Amino acid sequence: MSKNLVIVESPAKAKTIEGYLGKDFTVKSSFGHVRDLPDKDLGVDVKNGFQPLYEVSPDKTKVINELKKLAKSSEEVWLATDDDREGEAISWHLKEALGLSDGTKRIVFREITKTALQKAIQSPRSIDMDLVNAQQARRILDRLVGYELSPVLWRKIKIGNNSALSAGRVQSVAVRLIVEREREVDAHESKSTYKVTARFDLAGGKVLEAELPKNFETEAQARAFLEKCKGATFSIRNLEVKPAKKSPAPPFTTSTLQQEASRKLSFSVAQTMTVAQKLYEAGKISYMRTDSTNLSEEALQKAKDQITTEYGDKYHQQRVFKTKSESAQEAHEAIRPTNFGELKASSDRNEQRLYELIWKRAIASQMSDAQLERTIATIGISTTAEELVAQGEVIKFDGFLKVYLESKDDEEEDTKGMLPPLNIGQVLALNILKATEKFSRPKPRYTEASLVKQLEEMGIGRPSTYAPTLSTIIRREYVVKQDKKGQEREYNELSLRNDQLTETKGKETFGAEKSKLFPTNTGMVVNDFLVDLFPDVVDFSFTANVEKEFDEIAEGKLSWQQMIDGFYQGFHQKIGDVEGSNIVKKNTVHDLGIDPKSGKPVSARIGKFGPYVQIGENIEGEPKPQYANLKKGQLVETISLEEALELFALPREVGFFEDKPMIVGVGKYGPYVKHDDKFYSLDRNDDPYTVGEEACVLAIKLKRGDLANEGEGLGELEGKPMTTGTGRYGPFIKHDDKYYSLPKGASLQRLTREEALEIIQKKREAESNKVIKEFPENTTVKVLRGPYGPYIAVGKRNIKIPKDTDPASLTLEDCLKLAGS
Repeated sequence: MSKNLVIVESPAKAKTIEGYLGKDFTVKSSFGHVRDLPDKDLGVDVKNGFQPLYEVSPDKTKVINELKKLAKSSEEVWLATDDDREGEAISWHLKEALGLSDGTKRIVFREITKTALQKAIQSPRSIDMDLVNAQQARRILDRLVGYELSPVLWRKIKIGNNSALSAGRVQSVAVRLIVEREREVDAHESKSTYKVTARFDLAGGKVLEAELPKNFETEAQARAFLEKCKGATFSIRNLEVKPAKKSPAPPFTTSTLQQEASRKLSFSVAQTMTVAQKLYEAGKISYMRTDSTNLSEEALQKAKDQITTEYGDKYHQQRVFKTKSESAQEAHEAIRPTNFGELKASSDRNEQRLYELIWKRAIASQMSDAQLERTIATIGISTTAEELVAQGEVIKFDGFLKVYLESKDDEEEDTKGMLPPLNIGQVLALNILKATEKFSRPKPRYTEASLVKQLEEMGIGRPSTYAPTLSTIIRREYVVKQDKKGQEREYNELSLRNDQLTETKGKETFGAEKSKLFPTNTGMVVNDFLVDLFPDVVDFSFTANVEKEFDEIAEGKLSWQQMIDGFYQGFHQKIGDVEGSNIVKKNTVHDLGIDPKSGKPVSARIGKFGPYVQIGENIEGEPKPQYANLKKGQLVETISLEEALELFALPREVGFFEDKPMIVGVGKYGPYVKHDDKFYSLDRNDDPYTVGEEACVLAIKLKRGDLANEGEGLGELEGKPMTTGTGRYGPFIKHDDKYYSLPKGASLQRLTREEALEIIQKKREAESNKVIKEFPENTTVKVLRGPYGPYIAVGKRNIKIPKDTDPASLTLEDCLKLAGS
C-alpha cells in the first residue's frame, strides 16, 4: 500500500493525476458528493439553527467503506477535490464521512499538470469552512424553498398534472424571464418604416452602395423623397478617413464559454460543461467553473511564447483584464489551455472543437489590436438637403483577428467592405434608388446562451448553477427549446431608375427562430402564481442580493445561519398565509371570440390532460361543447380565434381508398388515418391538417404489408414479413413478433428495405453485446449493459450497480444482495 492516499471526485481526474504523482501516491475517486440531505425528508432542523441532517448517499456506502480502509492504511490523506465551493464541500463531507482529522491536508489546483500538482503538494492547506458554509447555505436554502413551496403548488394550482409541479429559487427566476419575454413578443405591434438605399455605377465596373441615415415613417414621405431626387445630381460632398482599432475579448469565463459555444458550435449549456469537464480532467484546460478573466503570470508567458513563435513579435500585446463581476469567486483564473503549444487535444470531435475555441480565445486575448481604416463618404443631392452616406472599412493590420473574432447574439456581424477610390466633388451615376418597407421586430426570445448572459448580468446564479438551472426548467416542462417556423408577409418597395418611379410588392419570411426557449402553458401558470403570491422568490433584485450574501459567507463576513434565518422567517410566514387562505388557481378561461358558424363562444383552457380549446358552454339541456387539443407550442394565453378554429378541422376526410373514406385525426400516439374502422399511424412528422391522400394510402399499405406483396416495400426477412407502425415510443418495424424502433428523425413513409435491415441488424448486435454475465443456476438474474450504464436485471426489476464496481466481477450472491433478495 502506498504512503499517500489522494481523493478526488472524478474517476477520469484520478486517472490523470495518478500518472503524474508516482508510486508513493494512490489516487481514488469519491464519484462526486458522498453525503447529502435525505431524499424524502426536509433534512434541516429549522428550530436548531437550520442544522443540516446529512446522510451518506445509498449508492456511496461501498465507496466510503473502501476509502475508509485505504485511509487507515495510508500515512497521509490528501483531499484534492475541485477548487470551488462545491469542491470544498465535497472535501468536507469526505472528512466527516471518513472520520478524518481536522488537520487533513487539502490541496487545490486550477489545472491538472505535473507542475500544478507538485506546487499543490508543496503548499497544502486545511479545509476552508467559509467556502463550505457558502455551499451549505445555497443547498439548505434551496431545499427549504423547494420543500415548502412545491406542496403549495400541488394544493393551490388545480390544473393539468399538478402533482408534477415544483418550484426552485434560481429556476423560477429563469422561467419568469422567459415568460415575460414571451409576453413582450406577443404584445409587440410591428410598425413599418421605409429605408432608402442607393447604388451608383463607377468607372471600371465598380459599384458604390450608400444609404440615407434615417428612415421615413410613412410611404408618402418616402415617395416624396424619391420624387425630389428625379433629375438630381449626386456627388461626393465629403470624404472622412479615420483610423480605428478593434480589441480582443477577454479569455473565457464559464458563462462566456457557454454563450460562445452555443453561438459557434451549437452546443447546449449542459453539453458545453460536460465536454469542458472531460478536457479539464484530461489535463488539457484549466478549471472550467470560474467567473474570473485573469491569467496567471505563467500562462501569460506561455501565451507570449506561442504568439511570437507562430506569428511574430508584432502580434503580441500582453493584457490584464479586469473581471466585470463584483462577485467573482475566489482568486480563480480564466479558462485556458494548460499548454498553448498543444493544438490537438482530443480525438473526440466535440472535445477538439471546444478546445480549439478555448485556445483561440485565450491566445487572441494576448494579441495586438487590429488596426483599421474607416472611410465615410457623404453624398450630396442637388435637389434636397438630405445626404446619403457610404461607409467602408479596411484592415491595415489584422492583429488578433488572425486567430479569433467573438460572435454576437441575434444580430449579424457588423462588417463593411472596402470603398472604391473616390474624390471630393466626384459626380456619381445613379443606377437605382430604393425605398424599402422595413418592419420593427420584437426583442428576440432567449436562447440558452442569451439567457445565461442575462442571468449573469443581473447577478443571478453563479458558474456552477447555469447548466443545472436550464436542465431543470426544461425537464419540468416549464420551458421548451424548439424552432419556430416563420410566416410570410408582403412588403412595399419604391424604386427610382432613369427618373422613373415604380412600385413593386415583395415577400419575406419573418419570425423564424431556431433553438429558442419558449414557456409552456404550465410554466406561465406557475410563474403567475409565484409572482402574485411569492414575489420575493421570483424578484430579480432579491435573488441577486441572495447571491451576494452567499459571497459574503464565502468571505467569512456573514454567518450562514443568520443569512438563512433572514430569508426563512418571512418566507415561512407567507407559506402559512397562502396555505390557510381559500386561494385556488383553477382553470383560467381565455375568451377568444365567437365561432362564426355556430354563434357560440370560443375559449382556451388548461385541463387535466393539457391545454385545449372549447366551442360552447356546459349548459344543461344544451348540446355538449366541442373540444380540440392545442398543437405543440401553442399557448392558451396567446392563441388567436383563427388559430383556435383551425384546430376543429380534425378529424377530416382526405379521400377514398378501396371505395372507403380515409379520415385523418390526432390520437395519443400522434397523427393517424382511419380506414374501414381500422387505425393506421401516420409519420410523426406529418401535419394532420395538411397531409394528403398519397401519404395516407402509403401508411395503410405499410401497416398491412401490401407493399411487400407488390415488391416495393420492406418485404420479408428469414421468411417472415417486416411491417411498420407507430406506438407509445414512436415509429417501429415489427418482425417475428419483435419490435425495432426507428432512429430519431427517421420517417416510416421514406423507410427503405435496406434501412430496415440495417436497423434490425444493429439492434440484434446491440442485444448480443448487452449481456455481460449470466448465471445458469438462476436464469432470472443477469448483468446487462444499458444506455445509462451496466445494471442487474432480476426478473422484471432493474438494479443499479455502484459506480466503483466492476460488473463482470459480480457473483450471483452479489447480485441478489444488491437486489435486496
